[in-house]
Amino acid sequence: MLALALRERYNDEVHTHRQELQDLPLAQAERLAYIDFRVYFLGELRRSDLTERFQTGPAGATRDIAMYRSLAPENLDFDGTNKVYVPSATFEPLFQHSAGRVLTALSEGFGDGVHSAERPLVPCEFPIALSLPPVSVLAPITRAIHTRKAVRLQYRSRTSGLGKREVVPLALVNIGTRWHARVFDRKNQGFRDFVLTRMSNPQVLQDSPVRDEETAQADLQWSRIIELELVPHPGFESRDVVLMDYPMEDGVLKVRVRAANAGYMLQQWHVDCSPDHSLRGREHALWLRDPLSLYGSESAFLAPGYKDPKAASNPSEGS
Repeated sequence: MLALALRERYNDEVHTHRQELQDLPLAQAERLAYIDFRVYFLGELRRSDLTERFQTGPAGATRDIAMYRSLAPENLDFDGTNKVYVPSATFEPLFQHSAGRVLTALSEGFGDGVHSAERPLVPCEFPIALSLPPVSVLAPITRAIHTRKAVRLQYRSRTSGLGKREVVPLALVNIGTRWHARVFDRKNQGFRDFVLTRMSNPQVLQDSPVRDEETAQADLQWSRIIELELVPHPGFESRDVVLMDYPMEDGVLKVRVRAANAGYMLQQWHVDCSPDHSLRGREHALWLRDPLSLYGSESAFLAPGYKDPKAASNPSEGS
């Protein structure tokens, strides 16, 4: 009964804190989130951390720390010797921190990308990026996506070489090794994946109306969501390691992905998609339990070991 009462009290306090956070001005909430982040993930907070990050005065930093302590009075201990706040033994994060955002902040800095002084907060290493689009190409494409406009550009296709195209960009996709745009290609009257680095001289068309059949709602491959069930590969040397590496429930990792992107995702993660899990190699830690779940996905031909039941896959990349 005591444990239940304490849990109910804790839930009530969390609900109250969240309501108080929602009532704060956005700028102050961001500063409090930064306090929470530094203490939680770096183990220390100095007043100078706030003044340097947000270009505020010492008095403002003191007020922010006081506000944080009023919302979470048990979270911070003050180390008087080093004049630094540290997480208490009972620290509970005041904000929800997603792993993806945390890793980005730790590896690239917590800033907004404007100040060149932003540096990794802890030592991090990345695979070398071999393929990034020029900003002069990226900017018109993202403007067109945001404003729902068409773009005229030159595109070098694997099959037809360099040529002029008019496309309606719908979204950007990162497949791990490169970026591409999901577009409606007016030349071929269909939806395609156009690699950003193969584009040149994109021009946003302000006076070219986008028809309903050129929008994401008409892209069946983009709209269709399929659920894939990934399990430890029967031929992998250690099932226990795989279970630790991936957030599985009862030995199954369920992933929901757009049909247009399924093949790219499975290729990136080296998932064996053969019907009889016949692929071998340490890279194949996962197996797609039901390869037929890929049926109808135009990107399925990219999935390692996948065999189309009708032996007819049509690449969706810009032709």
